[in-house]
Amino acid sequence: MKPLFFADHPSFWYETLRSFGHIAYGGADFGEVVTTAQHITAGDYDSWHDQWLATADRVAEQADTSLAGGHRVSARDGFLRASNYYRSAEFFLHGDAADPRIRHAYDASVAAFRRAAELFSPVIEPVEIPYEDTTLPGYLYRPDDSDLPRPTIVMFNGFDGTAEEMHFFGAAAAVERGYTVLVFDGPGQPGTRHRQGLTFRPDWESVVTPVLDHAVTLPGVDPERMAVFGLSMGGYLAPRAAVFDRRIAAVVALDGVFDLGDISTAFLSMPREEAERRLRAAQDPELDALLAEGMAASPTLKWAVEHGMFAMGVDSPRAFCAAYLDYHLRDGLAEKIACPVLVCSAEEDGFFQGQPEQLYAHLTCEKTLMAFTDEEGAAAHCQSGAQRLALSRVYDWLDGVLG
Repeated sequence: MKPLFFADHPSFWYETLRSFGHIAYGGADFGEVVTTAQHITAGDYDSWHDQWLATADRVAEQADTSLAGGHRVSARDGFLRASNYYRSAEFFLHGDAADPRIRHAYDASVAAFRRAAELFSPVIEPVEIPYEDTTLPGYLYRPDDSDLPRPTIVMFNGFDGTAEEMHFFGAAAAVERGYTVLVFDGPGQPGTRHRQGLTFRPDWESVVTPVLDHAVTLPGVDPERMAVFGLSMGGYLAPRAAVFDRRIAAVVALDGVFDLGDISTAFLSMPREEAERRLRAAQDPELDALLAEGMAASPTLKWAVEHGMFAMGVDSPRAFCAAYLDYHLRDGLAEKIACPVLVCSAEEDGFFQGQPEQLYAHLTCEKTLMAFTDEEGAAAHCQSGAQRLALSRVYDWLDGVLG
């Protein structure tokens, strides 16, 4: 898709497209996204923050006014949009983890979403899921107020998105179809990274297993029909969990990821074995300089590395790239998955090109590769901009698998 804004800045365009896509489930309005984008200076992170924050504040204030007047639907819709706009405001600021604007916008996003959640029927219930010596924040969605066991989707975002954003990226669509949905933020994802300091871990089965333990205690959950749905980097995390936890009846990897080490070594002009050795070395000033040059030349790489350092809890670009090496389904892991797996791929994926096909090739279980194209308007990473189309195809597949 040809960019409508920020033609020379792919990161800014993709994040704008991301909000356009959320229109489908109430996370944005077309005019609000357009007018905000028109006031942003391409490549200027402060400008991006300031404009999205101003839009979010304005929409949240209007929602407050609606609620005070007893207009619950208008208030719900406004709080949903404000939540997404606040999320977008702090998106590019993680290069300085101490920047107070991050927590201000993040907390405002969560607060706005929770105000919207109270206005749904049934309400979207905030939950705290026991995990090691703390809890994971999340939400329980039920299609009605009965306790009838329903096919259940345990759902999570990826490298940079929030549990709240999953409302637009799959949860609302699932509830429309009669599913019970449990959404959560795991270690390294915003809800735990901002508030508890937890960072990503590659053994995501250690995260999903306690979540499933909790899920089976909740009303409306069918323990025999539990699927996991991972978005973006979650396209690695969800299959990884299914390697080890056989309660998982199906996996949706949107989009599929096989080996994140391919991503962190792809731009290094050296063999993979040498790249791994140097990334893991105690010191390598030459490689550090090469990474700095790459970040200066590529806005997308700059953002990915800065956010990755924040999410992984490491202090250098090289340490982040080294951490990515541990996130893979090689060495026979993918082959151990026993349940049906849906692997989605996007024709013009700007982050994980070729990864879905690698994952699909290594699976030995019942499997489906679902390709999305530019002709459909669904070629972007995670089919951003085509949520209704993509999720209809995903849930048609899942309906067939879970009955």
